[in-house]
Amino acid sequence: MTTTALPPRATRTPGPARTPAQAASRARRKSVLHWIAVHTGALAVALFFLLPFVFVFLTSVMSDSQAMSGELWPHEWRWSNYADVFNTPGFLTWWRNSLLYAGLGTLFTVCSSIPVAYALAKFRFRGRRGAMILVISTMMLPPQVIVIPMYLVWAQQFGLSGSLWPLIIPMAFGDAYSIFLLRQFLLTIPKEYLESARVDGCGELRTLLTIVVPMAKPGIAAIALFQFFYCWNDYFGPQIYAAQNPGAWTLSYGLESFKSAHSVNWNLTMAATLLVMAPVIIVFFFAQKAFVEGVTLTGVKG
Repeated sequence: MTTTALPPRATRTPGPARTPAQAASRARRKSVLHWIAVHTGALAVALFFLLPFVFVFLTSVMSDSQAMSGELWPHEWRWSNYADVFNTPGFLTWWRNSLLYAGLGTLFTVCSSIPVAYALAKFRFRGRRGAMILVISTMMLPPQVIVIPMYLVWAQQFGLSGSLWPLIIPMAFGDAYSIFLLRQFLLTIPKEYLESARVDGCGELRTLLTIVVPMAKPGIAAIALFQFFYCWNDYFGPQIYAAQNPGAWTLSYGLESFKSAHSVNWNLTMAATLLVMAPVIIVFFFAQKAFVEGVTLTGVKG
């Protein structure tokens, strides 16, 4: 019996060790490549969402003939299109009505939702859980289900058809989504702050105004922005209650009439669209920090 010897196993010679300077240089290169990759992806996503707004803006400053030609860059910048939109009969009235609807609706919703959310978050009483379930259940009810009986009540009993008051007045009694969102935020406020205020002699109302409201500013800002956007973009409500009265139209409903009247003037239609979107974009741009803090429900910072 013969045995064959195996060839000796090849050994790897270790390469030269990296110096601290080489390791730092390699780490810097990886960091730069990671920064470039992340920002390139973010830029691509930003352009994807920004290009429709750029298209609307460029079309809004074109002439009538060029807006229908399919060309993307205007030959002549016609800023007078915006003046023509503002001079359209009824456009400033639509602006005023939208500001009234959104402003009062937001104010009423915030003022009525804060006490309810505070009670559901910090008070201990019998039926608290049932009250919260009742509030949440109202969010599951589509508004189309109750639109007919509500219209009959506002039109026949109160005679408010043809106005925006049937949409504004109910907001003085709270909003289910705003109450739920604000309650979740108030739960993150430590109860020690409230107990200290009560020890100092503060009543519940003073505690709410001096302790809870300042600490809940991000959550309040979030529900205020949600409500403002909802009222500003609401089309269904004004169509139901204010359709028969052009003096009560809002921008969202009046824009449909403007588009029908200027169906061949895409430059004017785009200019009107941009003017309707501008307030929402401006408000969100300046309030986005408070909005993000409120939505993420980041309670008290320690």
